Amino acid sequence: MTEKFKPYANEADVLRIGELEIENRVDRVTLTGDVVLTKDKAGLALARQLQSLVDDVVKTLEADKQLPDAVELKAARTVKNPFA
Repeated sequence: MTEKFKPYANEADVLRIGELEIENRVDRVTLTGDVVLTKDKAGLALARQLQSLVDDVVKTLEADKQLPDAVELKAARTVKNPFA
């Protein structure tokens, strides 16, 4: 990967692998979209990027000695637009 994506490190990083968008959060990593792994050098390069990302996620999770059984996902709420 060209940039170092540190899973669960912040609420700001977004990474793209093909058309797959990976969004970083402190309590989750969200993958949205798709990535086509063609049987060629371009597909291999994308597969390696995806493998590196998943390896980093697994290592981060395994290193957390206080990993909870589950994270509580709070429902989104609508707030008044402060610029309206």
